[in-house]
Amino acid sequence: MRSLLLWIAVVVCLLCSVAAVVQSGSSDGFGKPRDTETVISFLEYKLMAPSVPMIPLTLIHGADSKGAVCLDGTLPGYHLDRGFGSGANSWLIQLEGGGWCNNHRSCVYRKTSRRGSSKFMEKALAFTGILSNRSEENPDFFNWNRIKLRYCDGASFSGDSQDESSQLFYRGQRIWQVAMEEFLSLGMKQANQALLSGCSAGGLASILHCDEFRELLPSSTKVKCLSDAGMFLDSVDVSGGHSLRNMFQGVVTVQNLQKDLSSTCTNHLDPTSCFFPQNLVSDIKTPMFLLNTAYDSWQIQESLAPPTADPGGIWKACKSDHSRCNSSQIQFFQEFRNQMLFAVNSFSNSDQNGLYINSCFAHCQTERQDTWFAQDSPQLNGKRVAESVGDWYFNRAKNVKAIDCPYPCDTTCHNLIFE
Repeated sequence: MRSLLLWIAVVVCLLCSVAAVVQSGSSDGFGKPRDTETVISFLEYKLMAPSVPMIPLTLIHGADSKGAVCLDGTLPGYHLDRGFGSGANSWLIQLEGGGWCNNHRSCVYRKTSRRGSSKFMEKALAFTGILSNRSEENPDFFNWNRIKLRYCDGASFSGDSQDESSQLFYRGQRIWQVAMEEFLSLGMKQANQALLSGCSAGGLASILHCDEFRELLPSSTKVKCLSDAGMFLDSVDVSGGHSLRNMFQGVVTVQNLQKDLSSTCTNHLDPTSCFFPQNLVSDIKTPMFLLNTAYDSWQIQESLAPPTADPGGIWKACKSDHSRCNSSQIQFFQEFRNQMLFAVNSFSNSDQNGLYINSCFAHCQTERQDTWFAQDSPQLNGKRVAESVGDWYFNRAKNVKAIDCPYPCDTTCHNLIFE
């Protein structure tokens, strides 16, 4: 009964968020009025059964003494479901996603939400997909120590500055550090195997922090990283502009990220380019798995055809439901897919890396049970996402790299439709 009530509370919370989005319309595409991440989260929660176990929120006490705080100055938090049996010394860290704030206005608004303050975070979360504790839902990681680290800094767990006048704390890097210290003290320092994962903005964070994570653990520990829906591309939008580059430039500027980004990248590229994963993944030394849809729903909504690039609403129906796209719009998406494949080409040449690019209109696929591991989950080469990730992590197969044929050939997709 308690789990059911908590599940209802989570759905009500998401419903309220969606209602606020619908009522307020849209403006710059990245601040208060428009929140594609919340809409996607609601669509995914509709697919979740209310019997899913709820894992309570734990705040990291003492983090504030180290300056590791959310945008509003509150304590960061996480959800931990302890491992058991053969997985008792294995650790999976899932970095939460949730977009970014790219200017003063959007960061001020964000600190009044669960993505900028632990005061507004759900007190418990459902663990599904890669976080599930059931072998029939999560065959390889079900009995590991599974953690979801909450995201409340607005810059993919990067940044170490603050805005005194507005009492905004940009402390993502410090949150990352105190969280890792906490997990090490809880037993992760004895881990025999570990996986750093993340979805969306958390998928970008897993790329940004992958090698750092490797360095935290003994050389004897098997360490790999997984980025789900984290391959945000520096693409041209439908108006010929660069909506996502403009947004990322705002994130880098407002949070003063220049000093926190990879020096290997900033030695030859500008700071904004070094927030784009396509300029980072080939330099990561730790084994990495990239999981992405070729037609990422968030990128279609906010990078390729945001309202600012489509003021006349020509793309509104198409980006809400791909079956309503005309041939030229589908061709635009095919060109985006080609950019995705080019961006991962060098990365995929490494034997230690894994790849799963399916031709679906979706976003995160690891935490949704229906896309991670279910009877009718999407498949590539006869493998579901969970099976491919497991084959790669445990070295059950060589060269785990799967790239789907272009839309509309894949009939196994679970596509997101925005109502």
